[in-house]
Amino acid sequence: MNVPEVLRLLPWTTPDGKPCYLSADSEDSRLSRLADDIEAAQLDSGDQVLVGARAVLADSKAGERAVRFALTRATESLEDVLRIAVSRGERIKAADRWHGHPASPDPSRVLPWISGPPVSPQPEKRNRP
Repeated sequence: MNVPEVLRLLPWTTPDGKPCYLSADSEDSRLSRLADDIEAAQLDSGDQVLVGARAVLADSKAGERAVRFALTRATESLEDVLRIAVSRGERIKAADRWHGHPASPDPSRVLPWISGPPVSPQPEKRNRP
């Protein structure tokens, strides 16, 4: 027996930035597989952006243009990763409800910036060797 249908948040938006959703009978539909492939590509791209951003931050001679470019790409990647996390979290919650497990935590409680403005993090104190 399949998990009841849940609208899947897709890893892309409409041209005017609105979310896209998929209603499918199967997680193995052609469009579901396409969404899975795009999510995987977005996560791989995020890894590459992270490597590049770290390199720019480690370069004390990096100019404003390089830093702005790295930050722009990192922001785009973070947006993709958050969309993927929300999409997967919603599907996990639906499966948990179907199988009689307690509901997963509200993502806005775990990731407060999803439903409101981001909270300024306190700087971490790190012991460096």
